[in-house]
Amino acid sequence: MRSRLRRLRSALQREEVRAISRRYFISNGFDGALTSVGITVGSYLSGVPDGMTVFKIGIGGAIGLGTSGVWSVWEIERAEKRAELARIERSMLIDLDETHLQRQKAGARRINAVTSGLGPLIGVVLPLVPFLFEGTLLRMFDATLVSLGIAVGILFSFGAYLAEISDQNWLVAGARMGLAGLVVAALNLVLPG
Repeated sequence: MRSRLRRLRSALQREEVRAISRRYFISNGFDGALTSVGITVGSYLSGVPDGMTVFKIGIGGAIGLGTSGVWSVWEIERAEKRAELARIERSMLIDLDETHLQRQKAGARRINAVTSGLGPLIGVVLPLVPFLFEGTLLRMFDATLVSLGIAVGILFSFGAYLAEISDQNWLVAGARMGLAGLVVAALNLVLPG
């Protein structure tokens, strides 16, 4: 157990692992937040009568997106890491099975897969929370607006964070990302469905 934690800590110290995990987390979190906007606004417009139904539908979406994030990245990174090791093995004329390098790549794959699955869970579940208070503190319309605000806030945070690591204006980058949530809400209003 201790050696696994040490390997995990070591993997997280490598910029390459952090960069790939960051991309998966934000990309899939972006998808999750936009999915939550579609679910919540679409539910309200469709006349779903209570917040708990919206919450349950959204959790189903979160489970699907989270599973997709973990599974797809596990398989993608497995293939990429194996191809990378094979290239190194060919150039070095050596078998790298059961080596430090092979274990390092496997650890990176695990971290990438987990962060890929966490992104959409956060992006979907946090905006659903207001629907747990529908009927007591909020009406359906209010829960929908608060949910949209949370989703746009998550998207804004992703943009601001990306701006921070790339020396951009955090306000502009955050607004660009947050705008996507408003666009999805507007599309739900104008498109039949």
